[in-house]
Amino acid sequence: MQRIETIADVIAGLDALCADDPRLVPVRAAAGDVPLRRTEPGFASLVSIIVSQQVSRASADAILARLVKLADPLTPETIHAADDALFRLAGLSRPKQRTLRALAAAITEEGLDLEALCHRDATEAMIALTAVHGIGRWTAEIYLMFAAGHPDIFPARDIALQAAVAHAFSLAGRPDEDQLIEIAESWAPNRGVAARLFWAYYREMKGREAAPAA
Repeated sequence: MQRIETIADVIAGLDALCADDPRLVPVRAAAGDVPLRRTEPGFASLVSIIVSQQVSRASADAILARLVKLADPLTPETIHAADDALFRLAGLSRPKQRTLRALAAAITEEGLDLEALCHRDATEAMIALTAVHGIGRWTAEIYLMFAAGHPDIFPARDIALQAAVAHAFSLAGRPDEDQLIEIAESWAPNRGVAARLFWAYYREMKGREAAPAA
C-alpha cells in the first residue's frame, strides 16, 4: 500500500483518477490547489478532528485555539485531569467533552497507541478507534487519512463531500452516505486523493474551507 506522504503522491493520485474517470478532469481544473493534508499522528491530531465534528471549519478553529490555550500542554494527561469548566470555556459541547475524556482514558488507562494504529491495516485501526466512546466512522476515517496517509479512504458521511460531488456531477440532490460510497467505489485505490480533490472543489465552490481541521 502506497501511503499519501507527499504532495507528489497527491499529484500522482490526481493523474490516475483523471485518467480513469474523465469526469474528474474539469473538477480538478476548478478545484485549484489540492493540499496534502497530513499531520503528525497522535493525541493532538485526533482531538482537532473531534472538535471539527458537525461544526464549521471556522468554529472548529476557534474552539481548538481556546482549548490549546487552556489545556497547555494538550496531552491525554491534561485532558484526563481537566475539570468541566475548562471544556465549557473552550466552547466544547457535552458530547465532545465526553469523547475527549474517553479518548484520554483509553490512552492513559487502557494503553491505546494512536501512533501505532497508523501502521496497522485500515480496517483494524478503524475498529480500535471506533471502540472509544464518541469516535464514529467519520472521525476515524479522517484521522487515518490525515495522520496515517491511508490512500483509499473516502469519508462518505462528510456533508461537504456530498455537496461537492452533487454540484460537480449536477446531481438532482446531495447523495447520502450509501450513495456516495457507491459513487466513490470507482475511484479506488485513490479514494483518499479523491476526497482531497472534492474538498478543494468545495472550497472554490463556496469560498470557504470545509476540510476538517487536523
